[in-house]
Amino acid sequence: MSDNVTSQMSFLEHLEELRWRLIKSIIAILFGGSFCFLFIDEILHTLIAPIHNLSNPPDLQVLKVQGMFMIKWGVALLGGIVVAIPVLTYQMAKFIGPGLYKDEKKVMVPLVFFSYMAFLVGIVFAFYVLIPYSLGFFTSMGMMEVKNNFSINYYFSFISMLLLGSGVIFELPIVVFILSAIGLLTPAFMRHYRRHAIVVILVLSAFITPPDPISLVFISIPLVFLYEISIGVSWMVNRSK
Repeated sequence: MSDNVTSQMSFLEHLEELRWRLIKSIIAILFGGSFCFLFIDEILHTLIAPIHNLSNPPDLQVLKVQGMFMIKWGVALLGGIVVAIPVLTYQMAKFIGPGLYKDEKKVMVPLVFFSYMAFLVGIVFAFYVLIPYSLGFFTSMGMMEVKNNFSINYYFSFISMLLLGSGVIFELPIVVFILSAIGLLTPAFMRHYRRHAIVVILVLSAFITPPDPISLVFISIPLVFLYEISIGVSWMVNRSK
């Protein structure tokens, strides 16, 4: 068999492995979504809870016949993705694992664990800090003659974007750790381009948050702090190397 055929078979084998990794990931999401749907009412009550502590709490309204049905399945699916993140990261790690050195493979399991914990910390930050302040600001802008009646579809869309967006940006130290470990980032480089990074942070925050300046500011401030923490992470990685 020629080298060309051998490399072609190897490429097809990689595609087959990728296919099975994706199938397993989708199954994990579906199982996670099904599990979340068993407790969907409790989850919805938890997500609605921040409005009860507002000085001017809004009334949530269903404006479509199938509104609650779509919301319950949509929230359950998002919950399934959150629950399945360890499985998703594990499948990704197993797919790229054969191309890593032995020392690099040792950090895969801790990396999966800490990446999931960072994501959960981001969700907790959004739920207890970002969402209450955002809702408090927007509901305080009302008038006596105008009632705060929010579409429940928009409310959950707003909440979901903040939760997932915050979870994603809290992965910044993990991403910096990986890039520093493979030699693409150094503390000197990150300090030199700090001002450029702040601009990128503002642009990124605008994409992952609802289109309003308050949410943009609230998500940008912790991201700037995370960037400074990431400089320290890069320093520790390069120091150990």
